Amino acid sequence: MASVICENVIKIYRSGELKSIALSNLSLHVNEGEFRVIAGPSGSGKTTLLNLIGGIDIPDAGKIIVDGEDITKYTEEERIRYRRTKVGFVFQFFNLIPYLTALENVEFPMIVAGAPREERRKRALELLKLVGLEGKKDHKPNELSGGEQQRVAIAVALANDPPLILADEPTGELDFETGRQIVKLFRDLHKQLNKTIIIVTHDFSIAMYADRISLLRDGKVIETISPAEKDLLGLLSLPKEDVWESLKKRKEALLEEIRRLEEEYRKGVIDIDTLVNRYTKVRKELDEIESKLNKMKI
Repeated sequence: MASVICENVIKIYRSGELKSIALSNLSLHVNEGEFRVIAGPSGSGKTTLLNLIGGIDIPDAGKIIVDGEDITKYTEEERIRYRRTKVGFVFQFFNLIPYLTALENVEFPMIVAGAPREERRKRALELLKLVGLEGKKDHKPNELSGGEQQRVAIAVALANDPPLILADEPTGELDFETGRQIVKLFRDLHKQLNKTIIIVTHDFSIAMYADRISLLRDGKVIETISPAEKDLLGLLSLPKEDVWESLKKRKEALLEEIRRLEEEYRKGVIDIDTLVNRYTKVRKELDEIESKLNKMKI
């Protein structure tokens, strides 16, 4: 497990004479072993923050202290070692090597780290079993569904047993039901493995699975709460327009999920019981969102 402390972090992107402030005096404290969700609208600085914590980029000012060490002082070589040993990354677009099997993809980070063949093969098999894919070890990414590819990506992130897992919009390319399964998997792994997990997302409904939620806007953390402290889909501390945008995106995703379920039923991919069970869950959330949108009346 690793704690993460950000102190007055500033990150500015420049293009010629133009500059864009991605993070502005941002401060954040994530405890050891915590499951933290950082939620905010597009352009709020979520991915920038994750890249800085992960050592992919460096801030223009401020400190980022991970497991007691200020990683902003690291040399490039030290940052590479940090990324290989301390951090596991999970991205929106899976980032699997297309010509390798699921097993070989999970082995790859251990090969880079110099793990013996027998040791890495054993661990890769254990991790695939942990994410529910022991039967797909010889499948290449294009032979797996989106949810299965993301499960492999999570196993890859865990390969070198890092204390910190960072996930950038891990459900962004998945349908509603698969996305919920992936978030629940993160939650289960958090409990089993005692990892510190930070997920950034624009999907506020994911936050219900977190220990705490940090709300990000205009490059700053404006509030940190627990799921029990507030109606997460209301998020009254956020501007009304941002809440409206988030709810509309969720509604569109749910409507697409309903269309997909109906198509799968027509093609015989799922039976009537599966259709009714999954449709009922989606419809319930859709009704709740439509109710909230009606009350907001933007």
